[in-house]
Amino acid sequence: MFENLSDKLDRAFKILKGQGKITEINVTETLKDVRKALLDADVNFKIAKTFTDNVKLKALGMNVLTAIKPGEMMVKIVHDELTELMGGQSQEINLKGTPAVILIAGLQGSGKTTFSGKLASFLKTKRGKSVLLTACDVYRPAAIEQLKILGSQIDAPVYTEDGNQDPVKIAREAINFAKLRGYNVVIIDTAGRLAIDQEMMNEIARIKDAVKPQEILFVVDSMTGQDAVNTAKEFNDRLDFDGVVLTKLDGDTRGGAALSIRSIVNKPIKFVSTGEKLEALDIFYPERMADRILGMGDIVSLVEKAQEQFDSEEARKLQKRIAKDQFNFDDFLSQIQQIKKMGNLKDLASMIPGVGKAIRDMDFDDDAFKNIEAIIRSMTPGERNDPSVLNGNRRKRIAEGSGTNIQEVNRLIKQFDETRKMMKMMTTGKNMSRMMQNMNQK
Repeated sequence: MFENLSDKLDRAFKILKGQGKITEINVTETLKDVRKALLDADVNFKIAKTFTDNVKLKALGMNVLTAIKPGEMMVKIVHDELTELMGGQSQEINLKGTPAVILIAGLQGSGKTTFSGKLASFLKTKRGKSVLLTACDVYRPAAIEQLKILGSQIDAPVYTEDGNQDPVKIAREAINFAKLRGYNVVIIDTAGRLAIDQEMMNEIARIKDAVKPQEILFVVDSMTGQDAVNTAKEFNDRLDFDGVVLTKLDGDTRGGAALSIRSIVNKPIKFVSTGEKLEALDIFYPERMADRILGMGDIVSLVEKAQEQFDSEEARKLQKRIAKDQFNFDDFLSQIQQIKKMGNLKDLASMIPGVGKAIRDMDFDDDAFKNIEAIIRSMTPGERNDPSVLNGNRRKRIAEGSGTNIQEVNRLIKQFDETRKMMKMMTTGKNMSRMMQNMNQK
């Protein structure tokens, strides 16, 4: 995401930092490049102009020209302005109702139904809520079926009424159903259209009036750029929604919607969605997004994702196994499964400061671990537990069983042996004690 914008901002700041002397003239020239970078990223023209005017005003007011490191000071000011432009701080979703009713709105194809499933998963796993999904897109049987499939994947029931073509009644009955069975949250997936029309807006407005949701979330495809912003304004004028959800952000190299939408509708971006996996939903943190736009990485989000997947008690057990030289291929496979749950590999790597640009042109297949998993699963339980028994015949059998070749099997076993030795060295003596103390403090 934001790759083109990040590149152009980086070039603009390199020019400024390379100057022997910083003057108001070359600051102005740099900010022209910044404004052009924002416009190329499909940011609204007025927003781009206001943004650079604010940066210049603050830069001159903070005496950047006489600072010890003026180039770095300029980056800091741009970072702070980007953060403010995108909302300043994250905004929580409102879950105060009994049940809390969340209405999902947006155009057809924006990703409403997929987001509904992702939000249900998020609320179940990270907020401990019991969720009822409600299918109110009565015009597209495929949307209802999709919601049922998503619900089954996360063990969340989906309320539907076969033959009922009145989405208002369906939504109202879903809430009664939720009250009777004690569900904490009702998520209502509404119908969309290929373009805004009065009939659709009237229908969503009637649902809103009937169920009085605690939260209305507008879902928008970030790849549509300024069209997304214009659509958001029309929906907000009619629904007065509470927050925005940006979908398909992993496919957008411009990012204009994320940078413009907050200023146009004056409503916070609450979630960002990347990919199709149900786990691929994140709270939107403006400061962290500014970090990533300016190539600073997002190590905080990376650590949070790791903490969500790695259980501290399991980590202690694993440390003991490593110390006793008992780490085996089953443990290795378990670690791979946890890493995969964290999300897209390239997206994860880009959160490491300085790495994003280096890996930009590299292919990161979501099935990068496929061959490794196949090789390990082709081993017998005894072979996984004691890799030392893996002689030539066994390796040949494993290669044939996994659909790989003997070279790949040999390479994996060699890498595993080297990894196990390194892990044992790191977890002996003082290192082991220090790690255990750190885990006990969490």
